[in-house]
Amino acid sequence: QVQLVESGGGLVQPGGSLRLSCAASGSISRIYAMGWYRQVPAKQRELVAQITPSGTTLYANSVKGRFAISRTNAKNATYLQMNSLKPEDTAVYYCSARELGSSTVYWGQGTQVTVYT
Repeated sequence: QVQLVESGGGLVQPGGSLRLSCAASGSISRIYAMGWYRQVPAKQRELVAQITPSGTTLYANSVKGRFAISRTNAKNATYLQMNSLKPEDTAVYYCSARELGSSTVYWGQGTQVTVYT
């Protein structure tokens, strides 16, 4: 089992920045890709960014050039630097960790990001 705990959400004005952190514990050796998803009410959870152990990254088109994902070599933490935030970035952000060689995905409890005018 892997446990994920996010932090760093909050309120910010358009154009501002936030940095989300996710700390993993438990069987971290099982972790392959780590990522960030977001969800707003009545919509499906969507991928924001993902990073593999080799450092290969994947971003949603809507955040390219504004968000940056990173992770520690020990695979026990991942970060999402969010710049030039827009009101449409408002959502609950979830940290994820995909298990190596498995379809199992672990989720954090979510952290609220609100971009207000």
